[in-house]
Amino acid sequence: MSLILRKFCQSLAWQILFALVLGVALGAILNIISYESHSLYPYYQFTIVNILQPAGNIFISMIKMIVLPIILSTLTLGIAGLGGSKRLGTLGFKTILYFEVITTIAILLGLLFGNIFSPGVGVDSAQLGHADVSKYISQSSELSDKPHGLIVMILDMIPSNIFKAMSNGEILPVIFFCVFFGLGLMQLPDKQREPFVAFLKVISDTMFKVTNIIMRYAPIGVFALMTVTIAKYGFASLLPLLKLVAVVYIAMIVFTVGVLGLVCKLCKFNIFMLLRILKEELIIAFSTASSETALPKIIEKMEAYGAPKSVTSFVIPTGYSFNLDGSTLYQSITVIFLAQLFNIDLSVMQQIIIVITLMIASKGIAGVPGASILVLSATLGSVGIPLEGIGYIMGVERILDMGRTVVNVVGNALAAIVIARWEHIFDDNKARRYEQDYIHNRIKE
Repeated sequence: MSLILRKFCQSLAWQILFALVLGVALGAILNIISYESHSLYPYYQFTIVNILQPAGNIFISMIKMIVLPIILSTLTLGIAGLGGSKRLGTLGFKTILYFEVITTIAILLGLLFGNIFSPGVGVDSAQLGHADVSKYISQSSELSDKPHGLIVMILDMIPSNIFKAMSNGEILPVIFFCVFFGLGLMQLPDKQREPFVAFLKVISDTMFKVTNIIMRYAPIGVFALMTVTIAKYGFASLLPLLKLVAVVYIAMIVFTVGVLGLVCKLCKFNIFMLLRILKEELIIAFSTASSETALPKIIEKMEAYGAPKSVTSFVIPTGYSFNLDGSTLYQSITVIFLAQLFNIDLSVMQQIIIVITLMIASKGIAGVPGASILVLSATLGSVGIPLEGIGYIMGVERILDMGRTVVNVVGNALAAIVIARWEHIFDDNKARRYEQDYIHNRIKE
């Protein structure tokens, strides 16, 4: 007992994990109260609306507050330190190529799991809850009247007003601006450039210090967000769709350990060491279902692990729009699930269309609210599956979102290592020291 207490006091990861478990327990109790006790329902409503939801939103808002300043400062520094536009072009090409290959593998793995395990076969739609998804169908139809894929991606990534893009929290336009700003900064004389580079370095270092301060609040934020999630949805919604949830999570584990593990091995790393290093960020990403909450610490840790700033500051933020492995894996399985639910037999050609649609649509509407559902609706429409089927999975959407967020975070952290290794600028000595320090600290705990 004393050992557990000491670990709890010393380790942020243990505090977050304890908060996660406590949030699940309290959320389950509140969910029972909301359904079985009408007299206590007003207290349930007050607790959720006025205490827990605001406490969770505070954590999300504080993270969003620092994400763009970190990207702006670190990415501009990284671009300015690359040494030329040719080097940047090479880095960008390798990054996008790697993202496309890994994302395609995730989609194919999802289709394989959907066809083998058939999560929608034998499921009675009459026993499933059906949420109102009219707003998503409406948004999907609006998007269908606009250009898709690469055209939308190009149009969306060029900001007409960088300050407006920053105020809206749009990461891709900020990255685009930083690339050009960094290239322009490189061309200035040393006397003009160096003071501003030093200023950006101060901002970057300060923001990472602020991140460490905010992370002290993480256990409270995780507890509040997890409690709200379980209180609202409970476990009853899982039962009719338990097979779908199980198939999606098993596929995510196989993808992480198998596919990303193989990539790690090719780059002379261990996937389990990477997961251990990122444990705090993964718990936070899982409980908040938000990749942004992990982004600042992921950049900081991967740089400390041996990937240079020029790579981490470019690859990791870009990955949040281009490298959504967990999301595309989930979407491909869900398409197969809904086809089976509606007794629609998908041909090989239709499944090829699913792959192509997911590859394009997942890039084309990055940053749109409810993007995952919109990508799913676009994919369903491409093979003739009724869009109303999305309403059947909304009861477990949050649970699935938590899992796919973790895979997205792991994939983007690994991408920084892969690209740094591919560019021959990864610091192996730094990585070994980091691993030794990590093991030493674990022994001390």
